[in-house]
Amino acid sequence: MKPGTWQELGDGRIVRLSERERTQVQFFLDGVTYEALAGDTVLTAILARSTALRRSEFGPEARAGFCLMGACQDCWIWQEEGTRLRACSTPIAEGMRLAIEAPEGWP
Repeated sequence: MKPGTWQELGDGRIVRLSERERTQVQFFLDGVTYEALAGDTVLTAILARSTALRRSEFGPEARAGFCLMGACQDCWIWQEEGTRLRACSTPIAEGMRLAIEAPEGWP
């Protein structure tokens, strides 16, 4: 996934079957505005629109989370200012600015 192509992936991996009436919040992913529902995790917010969360740092494979409870390293993504967060256990917040790719110079 390259910045700007995330929104072109089509239908998401997660299909919301209930709780559709919760308040919507806006967040940014690679500079593009998206909406999620209040109470969603970052992982849920992204996978509701995409089939993958990010690329593996060891190759081109797409990753979508693994354990879904914060015990592995598969759901780490970045905030625009460069700090990482676990997408599976971090609640989405209004105005959150996220990036799929590691910031330049990140080890």
